[in-house]
Amino acid sequence: MSASAPERDAFGAGILSVALIGPEEYSRRTMASVLAGSQASVAKEFSSYIPLDDVPHLLEGSYDVIIVELDSNPEHALELVENICGVSSVTVMVYSARSDAEMLVRCMRAGAREYLTQPLASGAMAEAMVRASVRRPTVRPSKKAVGELLVFIGAKGGSGATTIATNFSVSLAQESGKKTVLIDLGLPLGDAALGLGLHAKYSTVNALESSHRMDSNFLSKLLVRHSSGLSVLAAPDEYAPVEVTTERVERLLTIARQDFEYVVLDAGSNLGRVGKLLFESASTIYLITQVSISELRNSNRLIREFFPNSGDKLEVVLNRFTPRSLSIDEQEVSKALNRSPQWKIPSDYSTAARAQNTANALVLQDSAISRMIRQMARAACGLPREPGKRKNFGLFG
Repeated sequence: MSASAPERDAFGAGILSVALIGPEEYSRRTMASVLAGSQASVAKEFSSYIPLDDVPHLLEGSYDVIIVELDSNPEHALELVENICGVSSVTVMVYSARSDAEMLVRCMRAGAREYLTQPLASGAMAEAMVRASVRRPTVRPSKKAVGELLVFIGAKGGSGATTIATNFSVSLAQESGKKTVLIDLGLPLGDAALGLGLHAKYSTVNALESSHRMDSNFLSKLLVRHSSGLSVLAAPDEYAPVEVTTERVERLLTIARQDFEYVVLDAGSNLGRVGKLLFESASTIYLITQVSISELRNSNRLIREFFPNSGDKLEVVLNRFTPRSLSIDEQEVSKALNRSPQWKIPSDYSTAARAQNTANALVLQDSAISRMIRQMARAACGLPREPGKRKNFGLFG
Protein backbone atom coordinates (compact mmCIF):
# COMPACT_ATOMS: atom_id res chain seq x y z
CA MET A 1 0.00 0.00 0.00
CA SER A 2 1.40 3.41 -0.90
CA ALA A 3 0.65 6.86 0.39
CA SER A 4 0.28 9.73 -2.02
CA ALA A 5 3.41 11.85 -2.15
CA PRO A 6 2.91 15.46 -1.06
CA GLU A 7 4.62 18.26 -2.88
CA ARG A 8 8.26 18.61 -1.97
CA ASP A 9 7.91 22.20 -0.70
CA ALA A 10 5.44 21.00 1.93
CA PHE A 11 8.24 19.30 3.80
CA GLY A 12 10.07 22.51 4.57
CA ALA A 13 13.78 23.16 4.14
CA GLY A 14 14.98 20.79 6.88
CA ILE A 15 12.64 17.86 6.31
CA LEU A 16 13.87 14.95 4.19
CA SER A 17 11.62 13.20 1.66
CA VAL A 18 11.79 9.41 2.09
CA ALA A 19 10.74 6.45 -0.08
CA LEU A 20 10.29 3.33 2.06
CA ILE A 21 10.51 -0.05 0.29
CA GLY A 22 9.59 -3.12 2.31
CA PRO A 23 7.58 -6.24 1.42
CA GLU A 24 7.22 -7.27 5.08
CA GLU A 25 4.40 -5.06 6.31
CA TYR A 26 5.04 -5.10 10.07
CA SER A 27 8.70 -4.10 9.81
CA ARG A 28 7.87 -1.48 7.17
CA ARG A 29 5.17 0.04 9.41
CA THR A 30 7.60 0.04 12.31
CA MET A 31 10.16 1.93 10.23
CA ALA A 32 7.51 4.42 9.11
CA SER A 33 6.59 5.06 12.76
CA VAL A 34 10.21 5.69 13.71
CA LEU A 35 10.66 8.00 10.73
CA ALA A 36 7.69 10.05 11.90
CA GLY A 37 9.72 11.06 14.93
CA SER A 38 12.75 12.20 12.93
CA GLN A 39 13.45 15.06 10.58
CA ALA A 40 11.98 13.06 7.72
CA SER A 41 8.61 12.43 6.10
CA VAL A 42 7.66 9.25 4.27
CA ALA A 43 6.59 10.50 0.85
CA LYS A 44 5.78 7.03 -0.46
CA GLU A 45 5.71 3.44 0.75
CA PHE A 46 6.25 0.45 -1.54
CA SER A 47 4.84 -2.86 -0.33
CA SER A 48 7.07 -4.89 -2.68
CA TYR A 49 10.50 -4.63 -4.24
CA ILE A 50 10.26 -2.64 -7.44
CA PRO A 51 11.57 -4.27 -10.66
CA LEU A 52 15.05 -3.09 -11.61
CA ASP A 53 13.67 -1.66 -14.86
CA ASP A 54 11.45 0.64 -12.75
CA VAL A 55 14.39 2.35 -10.97
CA PRO A 56 14.17 5.39 -13.34
CA HIS A 57 10.49 5.83 -12.32
CA LEU A 58 11.45 5.62 -8.66
CA LEU A 59 14.09 8.30 -9.05
CA GLU A 60 11.64 10.65 -10.72
CA GLY A 61 10.18 11.11 -7.22
CA SER A 62 13.27 13.20 -6.29
CA TYR A 63 13.48 11.59 -2.85
CA ASP A 64 16.28 12.60 -0.48
CA VAL A 65 16.47 9.13 1.05
CA ILE A 66 15.44 5.66 -0.12
CA ILE A 67 15.23 2.98 2.58
CA VAL A 68 15.14 -0.69 1.50
CA GLU A 69 14.27 -3.76 3.56
CA LEU A 70 16.81 -6.60 3.22
CA ASP A 71 15.19 -9.62 4.80
CA SER A 72 12.41 -10.58 2.36
CA ASN A 73 14.84 -11.14 -0.52
CA PRO A 74 18.43 -10.07 0.33
CA GLU A 75 19.89 -10.72 -3.12
CA HIS A 76 17.24 -8.74 -4.97
CA ALA A 77 17.41 -5.98 -2.35
CA LEU A 78 21.18 -5.70 -2.84
CA GLU A 79 20.77 -5.59 -6.61
CA LEU A 80 18.14 -2.89 -6.22
CA VAL A 81 20.45 -0.84 -3.98
CA GLU A 82 23.29 -1.21 -6.47
CA ASN A 83 21.10 -0.12 -9.37
CA ILE A 84 19.83 2.95 -7.52
CA CYS A 85 23.29 3.99 -6.41
CA GLY A 86 24.70 3.37 -9.88
CA VAL A 87 22.54 6.05 -11.49
CA SER A 88 21.78 8.48 -8.65
CA SER A 89 23.43 10.29 -5.73
CA VAL A 90 20.36 9.81 -3.51
CA THR A 91 21.14 8.50 -0.01
CA VAL A 92 20.21 4.80 0.21
CA MET A 93 19.77 3.01 3.53
CA VAL A 94 18.91 -0.61 4.28
CA TYR A 95 17.22 -2.17 7.29
CA SER A 96 17.15 -5.71 8.66
CA ALA A 97 16.13 -7.67 11.74
CA ARG A 98 19.55 -9.36 11.67
CA SER A 99 22.94 -7.95 12.51
CA ASP A 100 25.16 -9.54 9.88
CA ALA A 101 28.71 -8.26 9.41
CA GLU A 102 29.13 -9.90 6.00
CA MET A 103 25.84 -8.50 4.74
CA LEU A 104 26.75 -5.06 6.08
CA VAL A 105 29.94 -5.09 3.99
CA ARG A 106 28.02 -6.18 0.89
CA CYS A 107 25.48 -3.40 1.41
CA MET A 108 28.19 -0.78 1.74
CA ARG A 109 29.87 -2.05 -1.43
CA ALA A 110 26.53 -1.80 -3.23
CA GLY A 111 26.37 1.87 -2.22
CA ALA A 112 24.18 1.92 0.90
CA ARG A 113 25.07 4.64 3.40
CA GLU A 114 23.40 3.17 6.48
CA TYR A 115 22.68 -0.34 7.79
CA LEU A 116 19.83 -0.08 10.27
CA THR A 117 19.13 -3.04 12.56
CA GLN A 118 15.65 -3.54 14.02
CA PRO A 119 14.65 -2.81 16.68
CA LEU A 120 16.47 0.47 16.26
CA ALA A 121 18.52 1.82 19.13
CA SER A 122 17.27 5.09 20.62
CA GLY A 123 18.23 8.00 18.39
CA ALA A 124 19.65 5.77 15.60
CA MET A 125 17.18 6.96 12.97
CA ALA A 126 17.54 10.62 13.94
CA GLU A 127 21.34 10.35 13.66
CA ALA A 128 21.09 8.64 10.27
CA MET A 129 18.80 11.41 9.00
CA VAL A 130 21.17 14.09 10.23
CA ARG A 131 23.95 12.48 8.21
CA ALA A 132 21.66 12.24 5.19
CA SER A 133 20.73 15.89 5.58
CA VAL A 134 24.39 16.88 5.48
CA ARG A 135 24.84 14.96 2.21
CA ARG A 136 21.79 16.56 0.61
CA PRO A 137 22.79 19.38 -1.77
CA THR A 138 21.55 22.83 -0.78
CA VAL A 139 20.20 23.37 -4.30
CA ARG A 140 19.14 20.43 -6.41
CA PRO A 141 20.26 20.64 -10.05
CA SER A 142 17.33 21.33 -12.31
CA LYS A 143 16.29 18.59 -14.69
CA LYS A 144 17.71 18.80 -18.16
CA ALA A 145 15.38 19.82 -20.93
CA VAL A 146 13.71 16.84 -22.59
CA GLY A 147 14.43 16.42 -26.28
CA GLU A 148 11.68 15.91 -28.84
CA LEU A 149 10.84 12.34 -29.81
CA LEU A 150 9.96 11.83 -33.48
CA VAL A 151 8.68 8.34 -34.34
CA PHE A 152 8.58 6.77 -37.80
CA ILE A 153 6.42 3.70 -38.41
CA GLY A 154 5.59 1.87 -41.61
CA ALA A 155 2.08 0.70 -42.42
CA LYS A 156 3.71 -2.60 -43.42
CA GLY A 157 7.16 -3.95 -44.22
CA GLY A 158 8.59 -2.30 -47.34
CA SER A 159 6.72 0.98 -46.93
CA GLY A 160 10.01 2.86 -46.88
CA ALA A 161 9.85 3.99 -43.25
CA THR A 162 13.55 3.31 -42.62
CA THR A 163 14.71 5.15 -45.74
CA ILE A 164 12.64 8.21 -44.83
CA ALA A 165 13.53 8.10 -41.12
CA THR A 166 17.25 7.79 -41.89
CA ASN A 167 17.36 10.63 -44.38
CA PHE A 168 15.04 12.77 -42.28
CA SER A 169 17.48 12.35 -39.37
CA VAL A 170 20.47 13.45 -41.43
CA SER A 171 18.56 16.45 -42.72
CA LEU A 172 17.26 17.33 -39.25
CA ALA A 173 20.79 17.32 -37.82
CA GLN A 174 21.96 19.59 -40.62
CA GLU A 175 19.00 21.95 -40.79
CA SER A 176 18.56 22.41 -37.03
CA GLY A 177 22.24 22.42 -36.07
CA LYS A 178 21.19 20.65 -32.87
CA LYS A 179 22.20 17.33 -31.32
CA THR A 180 20.24 14.60 -33.06
CA VAL A 181 20.22 10.83 -32.61
CA LEU A 182 18.60 8.11 -34.70
CA ILE A 183 17.60 4.93 -32.85
CA ASP A 184 16.87 1.81 -34.91
CA LEU A 185 14.14 -0.15 -33.15
CA GLY A 186 13.28 -2.17 -36.25
CA LEU A 187 14.49 -5.33 -34.52
CA PRO A 188 15.85 -7.83 -35.17
CA LEU A 189 16.53 -6.88 -38.82
CA GLY A 190 16.83 -3.08 -38.86
CA ASP A 191 19.21 -1.54 -41.40
CA ALA A 192 19.21 2.21 -40.77
CA ALA A 193 22.99 2.29 -40.24
CA LEU A 194 23.58 0.31 -43.43
CA GLY A 195 21.82 2.98 -45.46
CA LEU A 196 24.28 5.55 -44.08
CA GLY A 197 27.38 3.43 -44.69
CA LEU A 198 28.00 3.04 -40.96
CA HIS A 199 29.44 0.00 -39.21
CA ALA A 200 28.56 -0.16 -35.52
CA LYS A 201 30.28 -2.27 -32.86
CA TYR A 202 27.27 -2.03 -30.53
CA SER A 203 23.55 -1.95 -31.15
CA THR A 204 20.06 -1.34 -29.84
CA VAL A 205 20.14 -4.90 -28.50
CA ASN A 206 23.07 -3.99 -26.23
CA ALA A 207 21.12 -0.96 -25.01
CA LEU A 208 17.96 -2.93 -24.24
CA GLU A 209 19.71 -5.89 -22.63
CA SER A 210 21.73 -3.54 -20.39
CA SER A 211 18.93 -1.11 -19.58
CA HIS A 212 19.73 -1.40 -15.86
CA ARG A 213 23.12 0.18 -16.63
CA MET A 214 21.78 2.81 -19.00
CA ASP A 215 23.01 6.34 -18.42
CA SER A 216 24.49 9.09 -20.58
CA ASN A 217 28.00 7.69 -20.48
CA PHE A 218 26.89 4.15 -21.34
CA LEU A 219 24.68 5.32 -24.21
CA SER A 220 27.47 7.41 -25.71
CA LYS A 221 29.64 4.31 -26.00
CA LEU A 222 26.99 2.51 -28.05
CA LEU A 223 26.58 5.22 -30.71
CA VAL A 224 28.28 5.73 -34.06
CA ARG A 225 28.53 9.12 -35.70
CA HIS A 226 27.68 10.05 -39.28
CA SER A 227 29.59 12.74 -41.17
CA SER A 228 26.50 14.97 -41.02
CA GLY A 229 26.83 15.12 -37.22
CA LEU A 230 23.98 12.64 -36.67
CA SER A 231 24.50 10.03 -33.93
CA VAL A 232 23.10 6.56 -34.60
CA LEU A 233 22.17 3.65 -32.36
CA ALA A 234 22.18 0.87 -34.92
CA ALA A 235 20.35 -2.43 -35.10
CA PRO A 236 22.71 -5.42 -34.79
CA ASP A 237 24.60 -6.76 -37.82
CA GLU A 238 23.60 -10.29 -36.92
CA TYR A 239 20.15 -11.73 -36.22
CA ALA A 240 19.84 -11.14 -32.46
CA PRO A 241 16.36 -11.54 -30.99
CA VAL A 242 15.80 -9.52 -27.84
CA GLU A 243 12.86 -8.97 -25.51
CA VAL A 244 11.61 -5.48 -26.30
CA THR A 245 9.74 -4.40 -23.18
CA THR A 246 8.09 -1.09 -22.42
CA GLU A 247 10.38 -0.59 -19.42
CA ARG A 248 13.57 -1.14 -21.43
CA VAL A 249 12.52 1.13 -24.27
CA GLU A 250 11.33 3.84 -21.90
CA ARG A 251 14.66 3.83 -20.05
CA LEU A 252 16.58 4.12 -23.33
CA LEU A 253 14.40 6.97 -24.57
CA THR A 254 14.58 8.81 -21.24
CA ILE A 255 18.37 8.92 -21.37
CA ALA A 256 18.47 9.73 -25.09
CA ARG A 257 16.06 12.64 -24.63
CA GLN A 258 18.21 14.04 -21.83
CA ASP A 259 21.28 14.05 -24.07
CA PHE A 260 19.83 15.00 -27.47
CA GLU A 261 17.51 17.76 -28.57
CA TYR A 262 16.00 15.51 -31.23
CA VAL A 263 15.52 11.75 -30.90
CA VAL A 264 14.34 10.07 -34.11
CA LEU A 265 13.04 6.53 -33.71
CA ASP A 266 12.72 4.11 -36.59
CA ALA A 267 10.06 1.78 -35.18
CA GLY A 268 9.81 -0.43 -38.25
CA SER A 269 6.36 -1.85 -38.89
CA ASN A 270 5.95 -4.08 -35.83
CA LEU A 271 5.18 -2.01 -32.73
CA GLY A 272 4.38 -4.89 -30.40
CA ARG A 273 3.86 -3.94 -26.78
CA VAL A 274 5.68 -0.60 -26.97
CA GLY A 275 3.32 1.12 -29.40
CA LYS A 276 1.27 2.87 -26.73
CA LEU A 277 4.42 4.17 -25.01
CA LEU A 278 5.86 5.53 -28.25
CA PHE A 279 2.66 7.27 -29.29
CA GLU A 280 2.19 8.81 -25.85
CA SER A 281 5.80 10.00 -25.57
CA ALA A 282 6.33 11.29 -29.11
CA SER A 283 5.87 14.88 -30.14
CA THR A 284 5.26 13.74 -33.73
CA ILE A 285 4.50 10.34 -35.27
CA TYR A 286 5.11 9.89 -39.00
CA LEU A 287 3.03 7.07 -40.47
CA ILE A 288 4.63 5.97 -43.74
CA THR A 289 2.33 4.33 -46.27
CA GLN A 290 2.05 3.78 -50.00
CA VAL A 291 -1.10 4.11 -52.03
CA SER A 292 -2.23 0.49 -52.10
CA ILE A 293 -5.27 -1.28 -50.68
CA SER A 294 -3.29 -3.28 -48.09
CA GLU A 295 -1.20 -0.36 -46.81
CA LEU A 296 -4.11 2.05 -46.62
CA ARG A 297 -6.08 -0.61 -44.74
CA ASN A 298 -3.22 -1.07 -42.26
CA SER A 299 -2.90 2.69 -41.87
CA ASN A 300 -6.61 3.00 -41.19
CA ARG A 301 -6.40 0.33 -38.49
CA LEU A 302 -3.42 2.03 -36.81
CA ILE A 303 -5.15 5.40 -36.87
CA ARG A 304 -8.37 3.99 -35.41
CA GLU A 305 -6.48 2.13 -32.68
CA PHE A 306 -4.03 4.82 -31.55
CA PHE A 307 -5.55 8.10 -32.79
CA PRO A 308 -9.32 7.69 -32.42
CA ASN A 309 -9.89 11.35 -31.61
CA SER A 310 -7.87 14.20 -33.07
CA GLY A 311 -4.47 12.61 -33.60
CA ASP A 312 -2.73 16.00 -33.59
CA LYS A 313 0.64 14.26 -33.23
CA LEU A 314 0.15 12.18 -36.36
CA GLU A 315 1.47 13.11 -39.80
CA VAL A 316 0.71 10.71 -42.63
CA VAL A 317 3.37 10.42 -45.33
CA LEU A 318 2.56 8.95 -48.74
CA ASN A 319 5.76 7.39 -50.05
CA ARG A 320 6.66 6.66 -53.70
CA PHE A 321 3.83 8.94 -54.73
CA THR A 322 2.97 9.17 -58.46
CA PRO A 323 -0.16 11.32 -58.81
CA ARG A 324 -0.81 10.76 -62.51
CA SER A 325 -0.72 6.98 -62.31
CA LEU A 326 -2.85 6.48 -59.20
CA SER A 327 -5.70 4.00 -59.50
CA ILE A 328 -6.85 5.41 -56.13
CA ASP A 329 -7.25 9.18 -56.30
CA GLU A 330 -6.31 11.59 -53.52
CA GLN A 331 -9.91 12.00 -52.34
CA GLU A 332 -10.21 8.23 -51.90
CA VAL A 333 -6.88 8.14 -50.03
CA SER A 334 -8.12 10.76 -47.57
CA LYS A 335 -11.38 8.89 -47.14
CA ALA A 336 -9.57 5.62 -46.47
CA LEU A 337 -7.40 7.27 -43.81
CA ASN A 338 -10.15 9.45 -42.32
CA ARG A 339 -7.75 12.36 -42.74
CA SER A 340 -5.68 14.09 -45.38
CA PRO A 341 -2.02 13.05 -45.60
CA GLN A 342 0.43 15.83 -44.79
CA TRP A 343 3.33 14.77 -47.00
CA LYS A 344 3.89 13.14 -50.41
CA ILE A 345 7.35 11.75 -51.18
CA PRO A 346 7.72 11.49 -54.97
CA SER A 347 8.58 8.20 -56.61
CA ASP A 348 12.12 8.19 -58.02
CA TYR A 349 13.34 4.62 -58.14
CA SER A 350 16.71 5.24 -59.79
CA THR A 351 17.72 7.91 -57.24
CA ALA A 352 16.62 5.78 -54.29
CA ALA A 353 18.33 2.66 -55.63
CA ARG A 354 21.58 4.52 -56.30
CA ALA A 355 21.63 5.90 -52.75
CA GLN A 356 20.98 2.44 -51.26
CA ASN A 357 23.59 0.70 -53.39
CA THR A 358 26.25 3.27 -52.53
CA ALA A 359 25.23 3.55 -48.84
CA ASN A 360 24.96 7.33 -49.14
CA ALA A 361 22.18 9.41 -47.63
CA LEU A 362 19.65 10.56 -50.23
CA VAL A 363 19.44 14.03 -48.71
CA LEU A 364 23.13 14.72 -49.34
CA GLN A 365 22.33 14.96 -53.06
CA ASP A 366 19.73 17.16 -54.71
CA SER A 367 16.64 15.33 -55.94
CA ALA A 368 12.87 15.60 -55.69
CA ILE A 369 12.95 13.08 -52.84
CA SER A 370 15.70 14.85 -50.90
CA ARG A 371 14.00 18.23 -51.25
CA MET A 372 10.75 16.88 -49.83
CA ILE A 373 12.43 15.10 -46.92
CA ARG A 374 14.36 18.27 -46.16
CA GLN A 375 11.07 20.18 -46.02
CA MET A 376 9.79 17.64 -43.49
CA ALA A 377 12.91 18.14 -41.36
CA ARG A 378 12.67 21.93 -41.56
CA ALA A 379 9.03 21.81 -40.48
CA ALA A 380 9.96 19.53 -37.55
CA CYS A 381 12.48 22.01 -36.19
CA GLY A 382 10.33 25.09 -36.82
CA LEU A 383 12.07 26.44 -39.91
CA PRO A 384 10.12 27.93 -42.84
CA ARG A 385 9.66 26.04 -46.08
CA GLU A 386 12.30 26.55 -48.73
CA PRO A 387 11.05 28.02 -52.01
CA GLY A 388 11.23 25.81 -55.07
CA LYS A 389 9.33 23.97 -57.75
CA ARG A 390 7.12 21.55 -55.90
CA LYS A 391 3.68 22.09 -57.42
CA ASN A 392 2.80 18.43 -57.50
CA PHE A 393 4.28 17.33 -54.21
CA GLY A 394 4.33 18.43 -50.60
CA LEU A 395 1.58 19.24 -48.17
CA PHE A 396 -1.97 18.37 -49.17
CA GLY A 397 -4.16 21.39 -49.50
